[in-house]
Amino acid sequence: MNKKECQRRRKRLMDMIGSDSIAILPTSSVYIRNRDVEFPFRPDSDFFYLTAYPEPEAVAVLIPDRVEGEYILFCRESDAEMETWHGRRAGLEGALDLYDADDAFPIEDMDDILPGLIEGHERIFYNMGNDQNFDQRVLSWVKQIRGKSRAGVVAPDEFISLNHFLHDMRLYKSRHEIKLMRQAAKISSGAHKRVMQYCKPGMHEFQLEAELVHEFMQNGARAAAYPSIVGSGENGCILHYTENRDEIDDGDLLLIDAGAEYQGYASDITRTFPANGKFSTAQRQAYDLVLASQLAAIEQVKPGNHWNDPHDAAVRVLTEGMIELGILKGDVDELINDQTYTKYYMHRTGHWIGMDVHDVGDYKLDGEWRMLEAGMVLTVEPGLYMPAGTKGLPKKWWNIGIRIEDDVLVTKDGYEVLSKHAPKTADEIEELMTNVA
Repeated sequence: MNKKECQRRRKRLMDMIGSDSIAILPTSSVYIRNRDVEFPFRPDSDFFYLTAYPEPEAVAVLIPDRVEGEYILFCRESDAEMETWHGRRAGLEGALDLYDADDAFPIEDMDDILPGLIEGHERIFYNMGNDQNFDQRVLSWVKQIRGKSRAGVVAPDEFISLNHFLHDMRLYKSRHEIKLMRQAAKISSGAHKRVMQYCKPGMHEFQLEAELVHEFMQNGARAAAYPSIVGSGENGCILHYTENRDEIDDGDLLLIDAGAEYQGYASDITRTFPANGKFSTAQRQAYDLVLASQLAAIEQVKPGNHWNDPHDAAVRVLTEGMIELGILKGDVDELINDQTYTKYYMHRTGHWIGMDVHDVGDYKLDGEWRMLEAGMVLTVEPGLYMPAGTKGLPKKWWNIGIRIEDDVLVTKDGYEVLSKHAPKTADEIEELMTNVA
């Protein structure tokens, strides 16, 4: 993470919260997987956005106009014995030198020091509800300060969520962030290509998941941005299928929704392809329809359009196409108004993406769909899901589950598909799978 970028972010946030305020941002907790085994630690995104500090047991405090320094970090001290067991720590010196804190204090001393920093401020900017234990500590500090009010000590009388300010900042990606997201998408696209070339009927879904993880890590992305979805056949009709355990049959479609996290930024890509390398007639018809809807939706990604325009475009193309294919019957506008299409397409066409795969940022402002602006990044991911046994659905469509998803940057004059390196047309996919070295 760029140090100067974090400085600018902190400065901008402090300008917004103003004087007489203090902001408190803890990082994520460490969670136990089982017994004494921990899940891999990942910093809280808001905390990391402002600090780039990667270690657990840390709390950032921002105090606009504090003479002794506006950015304070409570963190773990250096400890030779603990570092022998668990790895290096930045320590207090590293917090100052590497992560640009103005002051750094041991995390163990926070209960003694932080109440004194809160004193004299009228407002606390803090996100209640994320960590109940930490919430209680903050409330106890305020109660402690209010107990001194008769002695003239000013205690906060207002708690304000940081979400409104900080999440709006995170919605607009800087050049540095876009560079990282391009790389995350490039790595993820390579993983999708690898899996298409590797796949053969008779394999298991988890074998393809293993190839994804290999490609992520081989290219510097140490983790997936979310649990990978590798759904063959009927499993492709389950939106969040993550068991990834079944054998892949000849004639199945594979729906793979997988993306790498690179230096704190997510990618989210879905591709659907035939396990044997060749779409059947029905699979090809459904696939080309979903692709047409996605391309129509992407064309709506540009400044001046609002958030829902890509969704509206995808829904119309899908509904018209399902009528042509005999999957739906009726008038296009009536089917859209009645949401009849949701029998086979039941989710939205996208979401914001950034440090979190389902990233922060409001979709509506004052009750109206938000206008798209340069620097925003969203997914575009229409699909069709037609499980076997669906009443009124001809058998040739059974167990066809298709989703096509790309990460799309809004530019000043249109869009850029960050995940463009992942093959997407049916011809491209078949050619790639046929010409395997």
